[in-house]
Amino acid sequence: MHIPLFQVDAFTDQLYAGNPAAVVIADHNPDRDWMLQVAGEMNLSETAFVYPLGEQFGLRWFTPRTEVELCGHGTLSAAHILWETRMVPVDKVISFNTLSGWLGAQRMGNWITLDFPANAVTPGDLPEGVINAVGRKPVFSGTSGEKWLLQYANEAEILALVPDFAALSAIPGRGLIVTSQSDRGDVDFVSRYFAPWVGINEDPVTGSAHTILGPYWGEKLEKSELTARQVSARGGLLRVRLAGERVSISGQAVTVFKGELLDQKLSQ
Repeated sequence: MHIPLFQVDAFTDQLYAGNPAAVVIADHNPDRDWMLQVAGEMNLSETAFVYPLGEQFGLRWFTPRTEVELCGHGTLSAAHILWETRMVPVDKVISFNTLSGWLGAQRMGNWITLDFPANAVTPGDLPEGVINAVGRKPVFSGTSGEKWLLQYANEAEILALVPDFAALSAIPGRGLIVTSQSDRGDVDFVSRYFAPWVGINEDPVTGSAHTILGPYWGEKLEKSELTARQVSARGGLLRVRLAGERVSISGQAVTVFKGELLDQKLSQ
């Protein structure tokens, strides 16, 4: 059985930048263990598995180590491939059924807008040792679900962080966002995202983190539309629009390659 496979760079308009994701197009909801094996083989921060579900699509995301409940760049990449391959007309909104409920994707020129749930931040101290592992004291700390957020004074501090990932991994956690207001006039805020607990020391561009960052900075800056840059080595640009309990996250995507998985297990 030949299973379509693609690799996409998300949240960028250039090859070899942004966040790479693999996209697998299946004809039904695959076996979980098989998806985990494929994700391990691809060895990217996320592999997205797409399959038809009536007039919509099912969508699941895997790191090389585990399944995750929400992935922005995997969703962006999956939608990009469905439109690029003409599996879905470019003027049609895509609905994905996921572990985070129904998510929407809409194409506007070269930009793709994702409709995600918004997530609030609760101020509070982080577990002992996190600040030491990150290496610098923040001006604010808080949590959003299982994820932690640290705000720093400026962009230079964000760029200078060199976390001790072994020390972080020893503390039970899920994901760590570090952020500051941007020093650039065309960007509102910057961030980085660390997740050694799921096999990703630093994620290049994290759409799901912006369901937290968007509402956080929207309140601070008193803005409902923001521009964000994730300042990892590969980097990525995002547009964020707040709409009550939902947040729209927009980005661009580029296909790196396409091929086929040669695997009989999917049909068993």
